[in-house]
Amino acid sequence: MIGIFDSGIGGLTVASAFREKLQGYDIVYFGDTARTPYGTKSPETVISYSLQNAEFLISQGAKIIVIACNTASSIAAGAIVNKFDIPLFEVITPAVNLSIQASRNFQIGVIGTRATIKSNIYEQKILQANPNARVYSVACPMLVPLVEEGWFKRPETRMIVKKYLHPLKVRKIDTLILGCTHYPLLKNIIQIKIGKRVKVIDSAEGVVEDVKRFLKNNPKVDGTLSKKEDHKIFVSDITEQFEKTAKVTLKRNVTLEHITIS
Repeated sequence: MIGIFDSGIGGLTVASAFREKLQGYDIVYFGDTARTPYGTKSPETVISYSLQNAEFLISQGAKIIVIACNTASSIAAGAIVNKFDIPLFEVITPAVNLSIQASRNFQIGVIGTRATIKSNIYEQKILQANPNARVYSVACPMLVPLVEEGWFKRPETRMIVKKYLHPLKVRKIDTLILGCTHYPLLKNIIQIKIGKRVKVIDSAEGVVEDVKRFLKNNPKVDGTLSKKEDHKIFVSDITEQFEKTAKVTLKRNVTLEHITIS
């Protein structure tokens, strides 16, 4: 199985990309809905939660783990690699690579949780790839709760998105990285508010391509993955809104299984 975890509902955008672009592979997804959001937690807490999440996915048969959470990717990836002998993929590096490929003038904006923006991980990786790039980052702490509540079309959401993006519009960025896997669920609003000339980068597509290349180059690992098109979704708290959003995101009816992580 390919194991995917996120702090909540946003990682389903990554799971959906895997279903569409890596068909046939079994997927086990865990959304830590009882403890979301991770972006407001301390690094120690994020690492602790992420290790627990990885351990659960491995117990379910995962042979590869994808961290579908920017906060956990920026803070906890190293801890997971050190504790578990398993191929690990995160969503930050693919997004950086896509932004470098897409940017015309290397004026790149990043939006994310406070923890992700504070880590400076995007700026570091972008400047490693292109030292001449200009990176402008904005923390958007209210967007995750809006997504978790399903406020995709509310005027309040459009107003908040516009306010968050204003500093980036002033900088005249040409590329915008959605530095949180919740944000693609607001992509239409974000694209309108940032302007049609700005390329909006969603890391889901990039991380799927990374995994596909890895499996092609590592047939032994590929051979350990079950391929029955079995998709399991676990959550630490079941809410009506999560069920609704999961159905919309995955474009099918879903069965959520509740588990307790401790």
